[in-house]
Amino acid sequence: MVDVCVYGGTPAGCVAAMTAQQEGASVVLIEPGRSLGGMLSAGIKPRQDCPLPAAVGGLTRDAVFGFGDHPADVQRAFHEWTAGIDVHFERRVRSVTRDGNRITAIQLETSTPDRWGVPLPASESVQDIDVRADVFIDASYEGDLMALAGVPYRTGRESRDDFGEDLAGVRPVTNWTPIDPYVAPGEILPLLDADHRRPVGAADDYAQAYNFRFYVTTDPATRAPITPPDNYSPNDYELVRRYVAHLGPDLEALRGIFPGWLNSGEYNYQRASLVTNAPLGVSRAYQDGDWETRARVWRQHIDYLRGLHHFLSTDPGVPAEFRAETAAYGLDASVFPDTDGWPPQLYVRVARRLDGVYTVTQADVANLHDPDDSIGLALFGVDVYPVRRIPAAGPTGQLGVATEGDMFIGGHLGTGRPYPVPYRAVTPKRGDCGNLLVPVCLSATHIGYAATRMEPVFCVLAESAAVAAVQAVRAGCAVQDVDVPALRRRLVERGQVLGWDVA
Repeated sequence: MVDVCVYGGTPAGCVAAMTAQQEGASVVLIEPGRSLGGMLSAGIKPRQDCPLPAAVGGLTRDAVFGFGDHPADVQRAFHEWTAGIDVHFERRVRSVTRDGNRITAIQLETSTPDRWGVPLPASESVQDIDVRADVFIDASYEGDLMALAGVPYRTGRESRDDFGEDLAGVRPVTNWTPIDPYVAPGEILPLLDADHRRPVGAADDYAQAYNFRFYVTTDPATRAPITPPDNYSPNDYELVRRYVAHLGPDLEALRGIFPGWLNSGEYNYQRASLVTNAPLGVSRAYQDGDWETRARVWRQHIDYLRGLHHFLSTDPGVPAEFRAETAAYGLDASVFPDTDGWPPQLYVRVARRLDGVYTVTQADVANLHDPDDSIGLALFGVDVYPVRRIPAAGPTGQLGVATEGDMFIGGHLGTGRPYPVPYRAVTPKRGDCGNLLVPVCLSATHIGYAATRMEPVFCVLAESAAVAAVQAVRAGCAVQDVDVPALRRRLVERGQVLGWDVA
């Protein structure tokens, strides 16, 4: 039995565990994988999504921002930082026991990833220990503890009308290209989704694209070959062939397909390209899926990239110069040596979102609300990668292929200043659960989450949530009944930044 159980060894989970310990609580941290640090140990730099460092305080500023920029350094720093925490690796939540509106225990199962970091399918897992705590913090990217506890949540995209957001729901198409989307009449190409034909602004169940933030090299000393998947067929990449033909010999445009966009040393999804280094339309299965489904989707991302690399290295329809350039690349195994160069974490940009006391919406991002229970600031614009690739009519009515859902509105600073995230956004409704806080899969709409979902923000919210958890333990109260003014005073003492002076 501990005071606080933190689920998920993400950067936010590590910050929450350290905070709870600093506040005098007994803590246990549960991590389904082999390592700590989530996406900050898998390619993203600690400061990379923080355009205004002055808006970030506490342990995020004082510790995490100093962990370095190389994934191995970051991962090592997280492990050394949390050395005094009781961490259970390769374990994930299997079920949750409740007494009324309180979680009393979580039952764990084994979750050893494979050699490339793919999560263990549910059918191969076995039951493990139970963990009991007074308060639980779900700091995972997926929100599994929250979901298994029966706490309501959202997935997919709300409609414009649901929360009065003009950016919500289905969006106008982007990257339209005059490519025939059909193998034969009525049969769309692989790598395309059939259009559900819902109007702009309508709700659906899609989630923005996931991908790996990976490193490539031509250095034989560290180059891990990218081999084709066992079921590789060039026919699966016919869309790529047609897009390559459309681009012609433009090497820079071809590099948008693979390796993609060079983002601070690692490669990211090139959103301006019709086809890039990650599949579209498959993340929606992951967000609320079981681990059988998620393992399949994770593997699908790996195999898509392997097949894409092989196609662009070998297909005669690809310009010879680009074939040779692509074939020379392998994964840089010096960056992720334990997984043959594959990043140990898939970039799960969004999964479940808590349906909590307060929902962060487009109005919050636009600084139209001024909540009195801020526990930290968010500071990014609305950043959504494409959700699907579909047959679509162009400006003149010609049929082609386009992406949909892509948005980068407001730039890196959104409306130009940070916006507050209220304590109520990490808190379930009173009747749903009284001893759970959710700082990563926080309560937000698709649009609100798209701007709030950055790792520094998750870390800030996790520190604040952990302080609240310890105060709830000491007061013997539900997390909804924490003395918020006292919480905020303690957060300021810890160096958190809770407001922004607009003068």
